Amino acid sequence: MKRLNFTLDNETVQLLEELSEKYYNGNKSQTVRAALESLAVHAGHEGWVIAGYTPKELDEVENCHSCGESHKKGDILYRPVFEKGSSPKALPSMPSEHWLDCPDCAEKQIQS
Repeated sequence: MKRLNFTLDNETVQLLEELSEKYYNGNKSQTVRAALESLAVHAGHEGWVIAGYTPKELDEVENCHSCGESHKKGDILYRPVFEKGSSPKALPSMPSEHWLDCPDCAEKQIQS
């Protein structure tokens, strides 16, 4: 065990006391550990996630965004529909690049 010395503002001290009493029998160390574990689990997982796909018939040759495979005019690729959410694959911001996935890549994305 190691002792750390740091300063917390009054609101944080009050919150720590309330949470430790409510959930951890007053054990502040256990409360901080649980908060850090929760943060670690959720860090980087909030953002834009693929909610589904819409089909797009190609007007010209296009490459799949995910695998890079080339597809010819007339083929059907899929444009992702993004929404705010959480996932290990969440993107921090809405993608601005042209994005079409082939049927195989779209199916893999939905199943994972």
